[in-house]
Amino acid sequence: MSDGTRNSTAVRPRRAIERMAPYRPPTGGRTELLRLDFNENTVGCSPKVTAFFQDGFPMGQLPSYPEYAAARTELARFFEVSEDEMVLTNGTDEAIQVVVNTYLDANQECLLMRPSYAMYRFYAEVAGASIYELDFNPDTLAFPLEQMLETISRNTRLVMLANPNNPTGGGITRSAIERILDRATHAMVLIDEAYYEFSGVTAMPLLKEYPNLLVSRTFSKVYGLAGLRVGCLFTQAANAAFLRKGQSPYSVNAVGAAAARVAVQDQDFITRYVTEVLAARELTEVGLDKLHVPYFASDGNFLLMQFGERAQRVVAGMRDKGILVRDRSHEIPGAVRVTIGTREQMTRFLTALREVLAQ
Repeated sequence: MSDGTRNSTAVRPRRAIERMAPYRPPTGGRTELLRLDFNENTVGCSPKVTAFFQDGFPMGQLPSYPEYAAARTELARFFEVSEDEMVLTNGTDEAIQVVVNTYLDANQECLLMRPSYAMYRFYAEVAGASIYELDFNPDTLAFPLEQMLETISRNTRLVMLANPNNPTGGGITRSAIERILDRATHAMVLIDEAYYEFSGVTAMPLLKEYPNLLVSRTFSKVYGLAGLRVGCLFTQAANAAFLRKGQSPYSVNAVGAAAARVAVQDQDFITRYVTEVLAARELTEVGLDKLHVPYFASDGNFLLMQFGERAQRVVAGMRDKGILVRDRSHEIPGAVRVTIGTREQMTRFLTALREVLAQ
């Protein structure tokens, strides 16, 4: 007979989850600071998106599950693909998760770069995959194309690459992507183009030629909609059908889907913002040269700087001055990443950095 006590034995999680290190993004206490730590749009979204919400989002849609027909039609037209070649996702994070869920079984091989966007490893670890990481050139952070081609084998099931890469900033040419796709005939290859608008290099024209290609885009960066979590995943129609089977049917909220439709209609805003960021990136490079701060060339809206043993002190000192930058020294000793904002914002950054370094 039961003595009335409850069984207090806890159910253990999967071993893959136990082994994982937790991901703790520093998202608290950022509101009143100059946020140059997460590669976000630093001026906000398009005025057309703002006007859309000010005019009144149709509140009658909120009690209903979202409908995506209009968003799929308009976004597919904008990205110049058919609707059955596109999957609407809850940011790039869900795109990665859906790809892993669809193509990667436990113990199958996943090939990643190190360092790169943390969510590639995160979702591969959750799946219990066998993860193989290649390092960038330690001196230049150049992409090791030949080493990657040699590493890809018949056992490789999934390759995930950011182009440009975060946090290093370097990009991969389209010809290099083609060589990877030609080599990885037994694997799916995800090219994450979160920073495409700043680099101008895309694998999208290769989609019809390569059935093993997936391309992701996000509205979290240049479009300034990070808080709404909207992205797109592109691939051949047969692949997209499988991806949708492994995706929650309502993972993108109605507000985000509507905002994305409006955002792509204002390409003048995007062009102006990208032009400003590229000018600000050049200004920042010149300023860092004057301060004798080494940095790595970047094709994105960020720069990875090298401060050596001063890295954490610089991060703390900049925060004291109201500016957030990202400590990446746990991946590359001495490295700190700064998001590139406007020229005015980067002038403020350089002034504060000069003062911190003089302390």
